[in-house]
Amino acid sequence: MGLLDRFEDRLDRLVNGAFARAFKSEVQPVELAAALNKEMDDRAAIVARGRTVTPNVFTLDLSPHDDERLSVYRDALQGELAAVVTEYAAEQSYALLGPAEVTLTLDDSLETGIFRVHSEARAAIVTAVVSDALPGQPYVEIGGTAYPLVRAVTRFGRGNEADVRIEDPGVSRTHCEILLGTPAIARDLNSTNGTTIDGSRVTQAALVDGSVVLIGTTAITYRTG
Repeated sequence: MGLLDRFEDRLDRLVNGAFARAFKSEVQPVELAAALNKEMDDRAAIVARGRTVTPNVFTLDLSPHDDERLSVYRDALQGELAAVVTEYAAEQSYALLGPAEVTLTLDDSLETGIFRVHSEARAAIVTAVVSDALPGQPYVEIGGTAYPLVRAVTRFGRGNEADVRIEDPGVSRTHCEILLGTPAIARDLNSTNGTTIDGSRVTQAALVDGSVVLIGTTAITYRTG
């Protein structure tokens, strides 16, 4: 049984055949799954020998009619489509930078049966620092999540030795560090692709509230707390 067949079988069991009845003439869930697989193939990029990265975060734009019909099953379908992405990546030996996510959204400009796929490769962030920040404590924002700077020196990189580990192919194992002080300083650690601070590529620079440190494709925003 192929990946898409398994996907349909899981959905059928999940809702007792409701999908087959609901999507007789509208967008079929298997069409969405097939489109995700094609998007992964089209956007797969070789970033290193034996390592091919493909998108892991997807948005599917649906017409008003299809969005309404799918709304009853939205959470279940999004979860199953994310599972398809994970399974297909494993079958094709693709690397995902983070967990697979699929979101169904409404697009009023689309006609029934038409949908669009948007995707991105979004790095997963793993922090080894204490998660509870004290009032007034400096922190950084990465992808909408705050990471308190509880050490005098916090290192960022792709390796396990980093305090904040960033799964981004453009990031070195130990890429840069932030040293707390007056002012705080961001310093590149002889990374392969360099470090950009507030739009300028530098080896080190002082940070102010709102300064953006860019490593690979990952933006780190410094906050004074």
